[in-house]
Amino acid sequence: MPQCKYGAATNSTNPTSNPAEQAVQLGIGERTIRRHNAKQCICYGKHQPSSSKTKKTEAKPAGDAKLSIPVGESETHNPDGSSNYTRFSKRPWGHDDYRAFIASRGQDPDKVTFTWGWTSNATGSGFWNKLNNVRPIPEVESDKDLTIEDLPALYAAAEASTPRPATSTAKRATVIIYSDPQIGKVGRRGGTPELIERSTIIRRKLDQHLATKHLQRILLADAGDGFEGFESGGNPMFTNDLSLAQQMDTYGTELFKFINIAHKHAPVDVAAVPSNHTAWRNGKQNLGRPGDDLGLLMHKQVQYRTEDRNMDVTWNRPSEYDESVAVDLLGTRIGLVHGNQFNAGQAVTWWEKQTFGAQSAATADILVHGHYHSFSANVAGRNPKTDRQRWCLGAPTLDNGSDWFRTVAGRDSDPGLLVFDVTDEGFDLGSLTIISA
Repeated sequence: MPQCKYGAATNSTNPTSNPAEQAVQLGIGERTIRRHNAKQCICYGKHQPSSSKTKKTEAKPAGDAKLSIPVGESETHNPDGSSNYTRFSKRPWGHDDYRAFIASRGQDPDKVTFTWGWTSNATGSGFWNKLNNVRPIPEVESDKDLTIEDLPALYAAAEASTPRPATSTAKRATVIIYSDPQIGKVGRRGGTPELIERSTIIRRKLDQHLATKHLQRILLADAGDGFEGFESGGNPMFTNDLSLAQQMDTYGTELFKFINIAHKHAPVDVAAVPSNHTAWRNGKQNLGRPGDDLGLLMHKQVQYRTEDRNMDVTWNRPSEYDESVAVDLLGTRIGLVHGNQFNAGQAVTWWEKQTFGAQSAATADILVHGHYHSFSANVAGRNPKTDRQRWCLGAPTLDNGSDWFRTVAGRDSDPGLLVFDVTDEGFDLGSLTIISA
C-alpha cells in the first residue's frame, strides 16, 4: 500500500498532536504531516494497480451508451506524464462528466489537474469533448500558507523552473506586454483549450525571438484582466468554461510559464496592475482597495513559487491605493496601467494629468496599457527629465475575442503579444513587434 513521507517514516496512521515538532524531528514538511492527519494523503487513497497489457473499458457519461463512435476520437500520453483525450458525445460534457471519465481511466480526479472544453460537430449531430493536460498533482512541501484553497496547476508548472540566467553586460532589455487573456471566457475563437494552445505557440515563438538577442534584463508587464471573472459585462456566468478558482489557477500557471521562458534568457522584472475583470467587486461596484485585486493576489502566489526555486525575478506592484506602476529599465522608465481609468483614445490625456497627482506614470518615458483589446501607438510630448520623446502604447489582447465589446463598440483585433526593446539610449522603435499564434 502506498504511503506518504510521514506515513513511511512513522509506519503509523495515527495523527500527531504536534505537527511542527514532528516535522523538525523527521525532516519533512509540516504540510505533509497536516495532510496525513486530515486523511488527505495517499495513505488513505484507493490504490488501483493497472497493467499496460489490460485494456480498460471506458466509462462514458450517461446518454452516450448507444452512440456509435465516429472517427476522430483520440488520446495521447506524453513523456512528462500528462495525457490528452478527445471523445464524441450526443451532448456536451460538463465538469462532472470529465471527472467521471478520468476515474474510468484509473485516475483519481481529485489528484490530477486538467483543462476541458467542447466544440460542436460540423454535422450538427454531436459534440467533441476535449480533455487536455491531465496531470498528477505533485506533492509539494512549502512553509508558506496559501491564501486560496489550492493551486495544483501552478505548483506543477513550477517544478519545471529554469535555472538562474548568467549575468550579461549588454545594454539592451526586452519588454513583454502580457495583456487581457481573460482566461475562462468562451468566445468566437473558442474557450480555454484554444487559449492555452494559442499561448503555447506564442511562448514558443517568444523563446525563439529572445534567443536572437543578448539581453541584460527582461520586463514582463502584465497589463491586467488575466482572467474573466463573473462580475463583468456580457453575462459570463452563463458562458465561462472555468470556475473562478480554476480561472485563477490557470492564470497563475500561464503567468509562471511566460516568466519561466523569459528567465531562460535574462533576469526578469515583473510588473502588474489591478484591472476591472480581476477586481474584488459586486457587478460594477468595487468592494475594496485597488490593492485587493485578485489578479495581484495571483502574482503574489507566483512570486512564492519563483522564490522557492531561487529564480532571479523582481516583482513590482502599485501601493494599496494606486492603480499604476513604473519600472526603470536601463534608464528608461516604463509606466503601466490597465486602461479602464480612461475612455478609448484618451490615454495620453489621462497621462498628462498624472503629473499633478504625482502618480507613478508621471515621469514615465513609455506608458503601456491594455483594456481596449487592440494595438495602438501615440507620441506624447517629451519627458522634461530625460528630454526623450514619450510614447503611449496600447497592447493587443490575448483573449478569445470580446463578442460583447465588438457588438457595443464595433472594435476587434487579432490576439497577440506586444514586444519591444529599450537600450541605454531609450526606446528602440525598430524592435517593436507583435507575436501571434
